[in-house]
Amino acid sequence: MSNLILRDLVKRYGDVEVLHSINLDVAEGEFVVLVGPSGCGKSTTLRMIAGLEEVTDGAVEIGGRVVNNLEPKERNIAMVFQNYAIYPHMSVRRNIGFGLKTAKATKAEKNARIDEVAGILGMTELLERKPAQLSGGQRQRVAIGRAMVRDPAVFLFDEPLSNLDAQLRTQMRLEIKKLHSRVGKMMIFVTHDQVEAMTLADRIVIMRDGHIQQVGTPAEVYHSPANTFVAQFIGAPAMNLLAAEASGDTIRLWNGAEVAVPGVTLADGRKIQLGIRPEDLTEDPGGALEGRITVAEPLGAETLVYVDVGGQEITATASGRNPPKAGDMIRLGLSGTDAHLFDADSGISLRQG
Repeated sequence: MSNLILRDLVKRYGDVEVLHSINLDVAEGEFVVLVGPSGCGKSTTLRMIAGLEEVTDGAVEIGGRVVNNLEPKERNIAMVFQNYAIYPHMSVRRNIGFGLKTAKATKAEKNARIDEVAGILGMTELLERKPAQLSGGQRQRVAIGRAMVRDPAVFLFDEPLSNLDAQLRTQMRLEIKKLHSRVGKMMIFVTHDQVEAMTLADRIVIMRDGHIQQVGTPAEVYHSPANTFVAQFIGAPAMNLLAAEASGDTIRLWNGAEVAVPGVTLADGRKIQLGIRPEDLTEDPGGALEGRITVAEPLGAETLVYVDVGGQEITATASGRNPPKAGDMIRLGLSGTDAHLFDADSGISLRQG
């Protein structure tokens, strides 16, 4: 069984600690995405798993053995980089087959394996082409094929789609998702793009400043964010955070409006932040939030509106067919059942689950 365990993983460069006691268990066949802003430590974590960065403290365990002191080639992993890292002078066949260079197999067996991988990736007709004759998406498939051909226990992807245009990224996301379903191997995928994380992952690991903020399924991190960082990082557009305080059985917003939030009891006067996603704000003549639309962004099926409510900008969704316009006054309603509550000082969720 090929599982992956990170135990109290620490990385320091001199006196600077960039990863702080990372703990993570990944099951065989699971697709886990590490996501977070630049500099959060996600690529460093991946490179430590791969053996490309030395572990300062803690342990990396793959398939039941600690691999801290093993070379990358001894870890039964394969890595796909964002810059493809394929050889321009070699054909697609030779690039894919490069992963078998040290394998103990006959030439016929190697060619059969290359043909099998090319078939899975839809590249059979491209095997004799050079990289210069391929599109960006095809080059990335070559890089993935070179990783696949070795049949590793763990696939590691370091922002492999960041050099592709938007349409190709969408296409490659779908192909990687299909590939995972087909091969059933563990995949660890690093990205700064929360859309990639949400669409690809079985579980998402959200990182910030060398710490894990939350680990959960896409639904869990979206609907039950652990703190305000996760709440605003996951979801586009970001969750609105509104200053508020507890008042009896209700929450009083900064503008004096009150919202009943079922299932939550807080001390009167406790300072909190109420989070509400844009799709949970609706046009409502009796709504608690009234303001003027400063910007309207038509997206086809819906329109995003940015509303100035007493000096605070709030994002909401409106109709795509008969959208309001910039300059219009609008009143927005929100339901306490859709609200998220966070401590004003720590940012920690007060109603997870």
